[in-house]
Amino acid sequence: MLGGPELAGLEIALPAASVRLLLPPDGADAIVMPTWTGNQFELPGGDRAPIRTFTPRRLDTQHHELTLDIVLHDTGAASDWARSATPGAEVAISGPGRGYAIDTAAPSYLLGGDESALPAIDQLLEAMPPTMPIDVHVEITDAAARLDLHPHPHARVRWYELADGRDHGDAVASAIESLDDLPGAIWVAGEAAAVQRLRRHFFDDRGLSRSVVTARGYWKLGRSAT
Repeated sequence: MLGGPELAGLEIALPAASVRLLLPPDGADAIVMPTWTGNQFELPGGDRAPIRTFTPRRLDTQHHELTLDIVLHDTGAASDWARSATPGAEVAISGPGRGYAIDTAAPSYLLGGDESALPAIDQLLEAMPPTMPIDVHVEITDAAARLDLHPHPHARVRWYELADGRDHGDAVASAIESLDDLPGAIWVAGEAAAVQRLRRHFFDDRGLSRSVVTARGYWKLGRSAT
């Protein structure tokens, strides 16, 4: 959880929005403000700034508290910081980035993604009209990654564990591709290649209109984002 009076004025109006977290450089305790070069944010020494993007889990505007879910990997800027951070540790936040406006006129919804999409899926379930039928498909790499999602009276949630040796996103993409019928509106997110695979399926194989599909690549295999 992040907190402090500096969060005053931060507003997150739509679900599935994002914030960017600036971390201290490796081995440092304080953040260093980077410079935009036109291509990336760089530190004074020329290194790429340790900035990671997250879906905010909760924003308490009254107490100026922002909750982020950070998955701990073996190594990585965010994972390493989260393991060692103590109360008072300094970071910076920018945002919010684009959220998602729910189509309340849609007859039904499909939500899908991998572990990186869980906070956004949770927010979407919370914000969906209570009468909306929702089909939810989530891929996890381990049973321990299953989280409690907001209950919704008309949501059916299905979990898929990624088999060893399979590409990230294969389990959820295969499940969605096998559906006989697709709902009136679709939101999916996760590993970039898997999301691109689903885009091809929706637009090329199923002939869906781009106006009913939102597909976001949250991370790319082989590129550090932890």
